Amino acid sequence: MDGLTSAQVAVAPRNDAPRRSSRSLWAIIRANVFTLFNLVIAILWALIMIFGEWQNGLFGLVIVFNALIGIVQELRAKATLDKLAVVNEAPVRVRRDGRDQEIEPRAVVRGDLILIGPGDRLLVDGEVVASDGMEIDESLLTGEADAVHKQPGDEMLSGSFAVAGSGAFVATKVGAEAYAAKLTEEASKFGLAHSELRDGITKFIRYITYLVIPIGALLIWSQVRNEADFGTAITGAVAGIVTMIPEGLVLMTSIAFAVGVVRLGQRNTLVQELPAIEGLARVDVLCVDKTGTLTAGGMDLDEVLPLRGGEPVGDALAALANVDPRPNPTAQAIKERFPSMPPGWAATEAVPFSSARKWSGADFAEHGPWVLGAPDILLEPGSEGFEGAAELAATGARVLALCRTSSLDGEGTAEPVALITLKQRIRPDAKETLAYFARQNVTVKVISGDNPEAVSAIAVGLDIPGGERAVDARTLPENDPEKLADILEKNTVFGRVTPVQKRQFVGALQSRGHTVAMTGDGVNDVLALKDADLGIAMGAGSPATKAVAQVVLLDNRFATLPYVVGEGRRVLANIERVSNLFLTKTFYAIVLSLLVGVLGLMFPFEPRHSTLVNALTIGIPAFFLALAPSNERSRPGFVPRVMRFAVPAGVICAAAVFFSFWAAHSGTSTLIQDRTTAVITLFLTTWWVLVLVARPLLWWKIVLIAAMAVLFAVSFAVPLTRWFFALAPSDVSNDLLALGVSVVAAVAISIAVKVTGTLKT
Repeated sequence: MDGLTSAQVAVAPRNDAPRRSSRSLWAIIRANVFTLFNLVIAILWALIMIFGEWQNGLFGLVIVFNALIGIVQELRAKATLDKLAVVNEAPVRVRRDGRDQEIEPRAVVRGDLILIGPGDRLLVDGEVVASDGMEIDESLLTGEADAVHKQPGDEMLSGSFAVAGSGAFVATKVGAEAYAAKLTEEASKFGLAHSELRDGITKFIRYITYLVIPIGALLIWSQVRNEADFGTAITGAVAGIVTMIPEGLVLMTSIAFAVGVVRLGQRNTLVQELPAIEGLARVDVLCVDKTGTLTAGGMDLDEVLPLRGGEPVGDALAALANVDPRPNPTAQAIKERFPSMPPGWAATEAVPFSSARKWSGADFAEHGPWVLGAPDILLEPGSEGFEGAAELAATGARVLALCRTSSLDGEGTAEPVALITLKQRIRPDAKETLAYFARQNVTVKVISGDNPEAVSAIAVGLDIPGGERAVDARTLPENDPEKLADILEKNTVFGRVTPVQKRQFVGALQSRGHTVAMTGDGVNDVLALKDADLGIAMGAGSPATKAVAQVVLLDNRFATLPYVVGEGRRVLANIERVSNLFLTKTFYAIVLSLLVGVLGLMFPFEPRHSTLVNALTIGIPAFFLALAPSNERSRPGFVPRVMRFAVPAGVICAAAVFFSFWAAHSGTSTLIQDRTTAVITLFLTTWWVLVLVARPLLWWKIVLIAAMAVLFAVSFAVPLTRWFFALAPSDVSNDLLALGVSVVAAVAISIAVKVTGTLKT
């Protein structure tokens, strides 16, 4: 039991398991450089360099900018995640050279003697060598909800956690050999692609890829067939194909996620899985545990109220508080009043506290067995102290009953000796935070293992709607999920909730279509945190809760949650706006390419023209819109809503460009003048799409939109840019035609948006 020596530690295999938070530098570079879009754009750029003018190869810079911006932003997110992940790692208690010490998880070696207490997560596999009522929850590995009592010689599996008692085990498998490491190696990797939002964007890209191949082939064939100059034909075909590719959409999504991680990191919030950013925006029910969330960590012993004279109440309390080497917050509060074990009270048997039992106890030989726990669990209705305990709990105090008992097996009769009240510290920011969620239409459910009256008193004090009606979870149906869901819909405050019931609550709310977030800090919250759509753990919580949660509030501030939810909403709302822009471009390019290909006309513009227009109406504005503040709650139906906007807007833009180019081309103007007419029409129609997407038009958005129009005008006014972008606005009739067609198209797009109801004003 002295553990390893320093010399043995130096040569033993270390626990070098990969961290959860981020992927390698090479993986980031590979993901941002070696993409299908970059390959297509590189091939098209090479064709322009071979057969066309170099000015038309400007779109090739998209590869460089996309890769650089994506890599830089993700490296920023990686640095933030790695730094916070280290802060979040709970130290491991080991005994080396006969001395207890705390070390980081990676410093654990095979053969280490690891000390375990309630809430500790097992990071490596091992064999039990000592157990003092130690109970281990292996449900995250086996699915079995009941805690397992561990005795010397029993196997310990990484990924499980202690729920009661204490003990020690010797590490036998560390690093990649450990049981949990094999199960979670893939699931724990940093990723951006496992979310409804990104799945929707992936669908867009897949469908567009299917369309680009045949339409691109048709466009190339039509341009080559109808144009004597092969270089001009290739240039026109490339212009159409490049415009069809939403090359910046994935980039903007990645940037929005990465910036969200960095912003939350600045508020001491660790996002352990990037898709959790999206989950933040979809939350409409927030389940909070009273202890540690609405109340601050720790309690103070308030009153000790004897129920009968002549009993050693103080000695019994001191003995129970000091018998556990790893006291929970309740025992810690009592221990501050009674810091030492009284003489003659050595325990011969002890039962540690667990959330399922809701009591702890010990047998003190000649003083007999004593238990301390919830009055409504230990006392019979009508017994001495039962009514008094209920009255005290109704004031918001936490009440415990101290009882003598005949045995510690749970079957003995408890004789009440005293009632103990503890004061809980209400978080000063709790009321304001709850008011925020009420304004945002996020329903708050208070779920606690405490007495319902005590939970209700806290809820009423915090102005939680329905807080005066507390439901005792012991009265809830056990095998009727539908009825349970009905009760959860109608009520807000629940007391005496077991860990298994918390998990059932989450499932019942999800069955009604809710997106559920669960906050917690104790071992009894782990199962519910794991099943919730979004698990949020407090930084001071148990290692087990922080391990399973997607978001960890490292500063333990409940008031951080509004910023967390707000960041998620910002990301999703802005990505939808950006998607509307990029997909409108894709659809107008598809329709325009089909019209040109089927009718055998020349393509209305060159690649340099689409580069200019796309930069001013999509690329530059999208960067600012993707990072803009927003508090819109996420709405379901992202994919169909974007399609309902982008398809009609794209079709109208394509029709306007095609008509203006066809009408100009039918006259006596030159090809460069005709294409200038098409460019003006394309800019004005897509600029109007930008105006619609950017609503509501705040001052900075107005400045942004106006700046894009000024830059477009400058490109016509300056001779150098006019030459570079091949613009010739010298035919007044064509220019007026473009203006008139654009106005009609803008009206048509506005009507389409109003009819489909796809954008909020």
